[in-house]
Amino acid sequence: MSYADGFVAAVPTANKDDYIKHAKIAAEVFKEQGALKIVESWGDDVPDGKVTSFPMAVKCAENETVVFSWVIWPSKEIRDSGWQALMDDPRMNSKQNPMPFDGKRLIYGGFNIILEE
Repeated sequence: MSYADGFVAAVPTANKDDYIKHAKIAAEVFKEQGALKIVESWGDDVPDGKVTSFPMAVKCAENETVVFSWVIWPSKEIRDSGWQALMDDPRMNSKQNPMPFDGKRLIYGGFNIILEE
């Protein structure tokens, strides 16, 4: 069964172009390591909640936009080996390809896909 990694981040709205450049480099490395699909989405209709919400989860400021992303892998095993290679790849080095957002507020996790249509 396929496996997914999901990400939510608050990106300074002014850094959208930098984020896209960063994401394109990361997507290239993910694909080289076996990822089947990478999706990056820029928030458009992401309401604030009263108890929980995407903006609250990443402490999104007024000058930031919520980004929601996911990567689909053929299996957890390929994902695990791919992640290690990704972390070792110089293109993902923070000096060569810095994250254009506060990584401390990034939410991420790996998920077993239970329905795929």
